[in-house]
Amino acid sequence: MTDSRFASLPLHPDLLGALARLGYEQMTPIQAAALPPALLGRDLIARAQTGSGKTAAFALTLLTQLNPRHFGVQSLVLCPTRELADQVATEIRRLAAASDNIKVVTLCGGVPLRGQLATLEHGAHVVVGTPGRVLDHLQRQSLQLDGLRTLVLDEADRMLDMGFADDIAAVVRACPAQRQTLLFSATYPDDIAKLSARILRDPLSVEVAAAPQAGRIEQRWYQVTEKERLHTVGRLLMHLRPASTMAFCNTKAQCNDLVDVLRAQGIGALALHGDLEQRDRDQVLVRFANRSCPVLVATDVAARGLDIPSLAAVINVDTTPDAEVHVHRIGRTGRAGEDGLALNLASLEEMGRVGRIEQLSGQEAVWHPLDSLKDSGQGPLLAPMSTLHIQGGRKEKIRAGDVLGALTADLGYTREQVGKISINDWSTYVALERSIAAEATRRLAGTRIKGRSVKVRLIGDLEVSDNAGP
Repeated sequence: MTDSRFASLPLHPDLLGALARLGYEQMTPIQAAALPPALLGRDLIARAQTGSGKTAAFALTLLTQLNPRHFGVQSLVLCPTRELADQVATEIRRLAAASDNIKVVTLCGGVPLRGQLATLEHGAHVVVGTPGRVLDHLQRQSLQLDGLRTLVLDEADRMLDMGFADDIAAVVRACPAQRQTLLFSATYPDDIAKLSARILRDPLSVEVAAAPQAGRIEQRWYQVTEKERLHTVGRLLMHLRPASTMAFCNTKAQCNDLVDVLRAQGIGALALHGDLEQRDRDQVLVRFANRSCPVLVATDVAARGLDIPSLAAVINVDTTPDAEVHVHRIGRTGRAGEDGLALNLASLEEMGRVGRIEQLSGQEAVWHPLDSLKDSGQGPLLAPMSTLHIQGGRKEKIRAGDVLGALTADLGYTREQVGKISINDWSTYVALERSIAAEATRRLAGTRIKGRSVKVRLIGDLEVSDNAGP
């Protein structure tokens, strides 16, 4: 039997110590398949889903190849979205925490160039970014890749879907020919095969099973007409009342329409799609992750790469024509040993798509009648928390402990009334119990954090109808 312990790998003691502190003892299947050849310097094509542990696989590889004493960019990770880039950078920093002073920088669109230019002037070991913004810095000559050792393409299929093919090609041309390249993709369409042939040298292909643990995810199918499709989403939510739900739509317009329908039915919902400004997108994600919004309605492109823990349910508002996309969608629930629920709507015209999903998963669709959906009678479906925004973040040296202390020690609220505290460079978001949120916002505006007054506002609670029902 193959030894799947991290301790069996030729990793630096600092990395093994970091893994132990994080509670990582056994490798996931993709880590066990990818790490041994990657640590030997092989180019890889790795097929794995989000949530499979792929980030640690390439992070451990690039950290092993890195020379901390050479203060130049030695590793570049390209990601499709800013959210995924932030998550990847966070994971690399966690694994590198015990090593020498390794600097990780994110370069993504949606944030001012000025700050990134200033950061790059001080150097970096690892750059994580989106193709367009990385290319922008290369063209400005604010980013140099002469000493690059490792290039990683994370979720390469989604980057191509989002139109980044030309940008990726331009970035690759700026990289040294003698490098290690690791390509990770959830699917392997023809365009990924062509990309791999151009940029990888004698790559080894590794793959783990794409299907989620079927026993952990209950799938329910409902036949609908186009006229009743959006209304049925509300009926499902009011009947089952899951704590957190992602509803997938095929278009941006349908996302907005569904949010309007759900709010009219008394259900708190927010939309996530490509038309949102970056600030609005960030706030939507914060509110969903900190339990201030029970339903996130998203397109596949917008949702790709998001790591949302403890997702109670997934709703496929449309049946996707790509069976592998369906598997990827429902794999967001039922994680970490928890039970998950996937609710799927299909019209007669979509039955061919249902058949392809059945064939890929090896499971027959289990159909449920629409008239089995009854309103639970518990009133509007609202989140237990609301989100408070503080103008000021890491750049002002604000820490989570400062905010928690202001709310508990200074204002007298209990620790249990305060939820997740999220801090970025310029903003801080605090989840508070809905019943105290408005009062706490007013009171906090009159206090000081880090010795100075701060601007505080409550991000608008979701507007829903109090008496509407499905």
